[in-house]
Amino acid sequence: MKQFDGTTVVCVRRGDTLVMAADGQVSFGDSILKGNARKIRPLMDKQVLAGFAGGTADAFTLLDLFEKKLQKHHGNLLRSAVELAKDWRTDKILRRLEAMIIVANKELSLMLTGNGDVIEPEEDVIAIGSGGLYARAAASALLKHSDLSAQDIATESLALAAQLCVYTNDCFTVETLSLSPK
Repeated sequence: MKQFDGTTVVCVRRGDTLVMAADGQVSFGDSILKGNARKIRPLMDKQVLAGFAGGTADAFTLLDLFEKKLQKHHGNLLRSAVELAKDWRTDKILRRLEAMIIVANKELSLMLTGNGDVIEPEEDVIAIGSGGLYARAAASALLKHSDLSAQDIATESLALAAQLCVYTNDCFTVETLSLSPK
């Protein structure tokens, strides 16, 4: 599966906070169609965050299916992700969808791909999209070598990706989950 041009989404855990942030650029080839798209969706009454990279219509389809899996499995993030990945890989129509998604809740962050991958990061950072490697590298370094908050790490890593990746802009959407018990 190819790396999808068109966005950067990063998810960072630090202390009692989880932050998912994404740029807002929607590209079609070498043209920018929109600069302020929202590529992160809170799900399950803001208990789960989901971000996407790739084809917008494809990603919306996958997010809708993922939300239905979450409801069916009573919010169990891992089971919902595995079930979506199985459907995505094996269904003749779904396997043509070109997108990647990150999903996260208080306990877990996962990346899902159309190859059937459900990947939990080794570190407290995960990123996707054309600028994902830049954002992940920056966020990993900032986690290791700074005392910045999860939100500052996410936005600084996106800012770096926006400087390096032509498919990433500096119009960010940021969503936060508190990891501490209520």
